[in-house]
Amino acid sequence: MTITSPHLGSSEAWTDARLLYALEEVVEKELNRHLKAAKDWMPHEYVPFGDARNFPGFFEDGVAWEPEQSKVTDIGRIALVVNLLTEDNLPSYHHEIASLFGRNGAWGTWVHRWTAEEARHGIVMRDYLLTSRAVDPDKLEAFRMAHMSEGFESDNSHSMLHSIAYVAFQELATRISHRNTGHQSGDPVCDRMLARIATDENLHMVFYRNLLVAALELAPDLTLQAVRDVVVNFRMPGHGIPGFERAAAQMAIGEVYNMRIHHDDVLAPVLRHLKVLEIDGLGPEGLQAQEELGLFMGGLNAEALKFDEKLAARKARLAARAAR
Repeated sequence: MTITSPHLGSSEAWTDARLLYALEEVVEKELNRHLKAAKDWMPHEYVPFGDARNFPGFFEDGVAWEPEQSKVTDIGRIALVVNLLTEDNLPSYHHEIASLFGRNGAWGTWVHRWTAEEARHGIVMRDYLLTSRAVDPDKLEAFRMAHMSEGFESDNSHSMLHSIAYVAFQELATRISHRNTGHQSGDPVCDRMLARIATDENLHMVFYRNLLVAALELAPDLTLQAVRDVVVNFRMPGHGIPGFERAAAQMAIGEVYNMRIHHDDVLAPVLRHLKVLEIDGLGPEGLQAQEELGLFMGGLNAEALKFDEKLAARKARLAARAAR
């Protein structure tokens, strides 16, 4: 496809302020689409409150937490904690996007709506974890305090385009992580709850992905460079969680989120939708970004193949050990 800017001919002419203004109508359109597609739901309807028991403290009948009290698998517990602690930093995320996108007009309405929906995810996940006794509540609170006390600074706060590109991929990554966590949790109640959350995250992804499409039409070179930078340097917003590296490794082995999933289910679908390798009429910087995206995806796929082989070998070893 051929994409040219209908407004400003030079990439240098595009500032964040001009792009925010130029995309305002698209934001309003996507906001209205989102509000029609989104379904309100009640967090308490997804939480098994009948299974709840008091914890030690002010209650004389409090029962201390033990791992065997939960139906959730070990990998499900690890992923649930990472996913919830990521949601817990919502105040920092709101500050970041409100500072970039503003609090007025369609942009502001979207920022506040997005924040409200994400807060609902944190509410239902924490209520589920506590009522089902899936995690040690003391450790969960200690992790929350440590993580939120550090705050959060996005890798992409320097650029509105980079931020839009990042959340387009990140919302899909979050959806995939929630959905796979549910599948691996061992608890149908948990699976149902996370499927509900994943539906919201998919709508968020569509919102930002459609903004990226519009930005490519306005400023293809700049947008493609932003996409390239985000894809090459991508990391999840929860990377500051205590013990994140170890948890991420366990989630990779447990097939909740790993290199293969990142390539096949997150990066590739969005890049295909954007048709980044088919864009014509690019300047030198846009062409370089396009080429680097293609090379990076090829390299990532090669690394994912190596991971697939190691994971398959590990499964074979475990199966042989179990058969003895």
